[in-house]
Amino acid sequence: MLITDYLFENVKPIWDAYLEHDFIMDMGNGNLCKDKFKDYLIQDYLYLKEYAKVYAMALVKCENIEQMKFCQNSINGILEDESATHIWYLKNFGEKIEELEDYKIKEANENYTSYMKSIALTGDLLDTMVSVLPCAWSYYYIGKKLKETYKENLEDNFYKSWIESYSCEGYEQVARTSIEFVNTLSENIDENKKEKLKDIFIKASIHEMKFWDMAYEEGEELV
Repeated sequence: MLITDYLFENVKPIWDAYLEHDFIMDMGNGNLCKDKFKDYLIQDYLYLKEYAKVYAMALVKCENIEQMKFCQNSINGILEDESATHIWYLKNFGEKIEELEDYKIKEANENYTSYMKSIALTGDLLDTMVSVLPCAWSYYYIGKKLKETYKENLEDNFYKSWIESYSCEGYEQVARTSIEFVNTLSENIDENKKEKLKDIFIKASIHEMKFWDMAYEEGEELV
């Protein structure tokens, strides 16, 4: 069994719970409060900056040029391609992009990004890649499901662009490339390492759930 199959097997109940989350379902049916969505986008914009830093930290741990190129391409994709959807929506909300970094990061966001950075500091390249994997992979998992479920009613859905950006072939390739990279790095691991990776993956997936919860909580904001 591939390591990513094993990891998915252990987090599927968590990921299926994402699909039943009010935030996700309300995006799908177009009923999500726009203020909640704007707040989510701002926090996710701040998240992506820290997320890219984790790949930068991973780059230092790379053993060859091919691995370094993967991390470099990931950083470019996060800062350019993935941020584009956020920027498009936020501009329509009247936000000034150059001022987004002045917002305070919320506690759940800080906890998640700090967790990934702690793995990048203390673990090896594989540990780091497993800590970031739930983000790209679960977003495709969510985007694909939303597209399948609500495809007949997306035309007038305010959240159509978000759903399509995370369900498109291009983003599927991003997720699959990350999955394949983790599988390649995991080819010769022992059972102890396998269990460590499972623990990292589960914890990161729980942080993902708390990120969705954040839209419905008055979480403490941090400087």
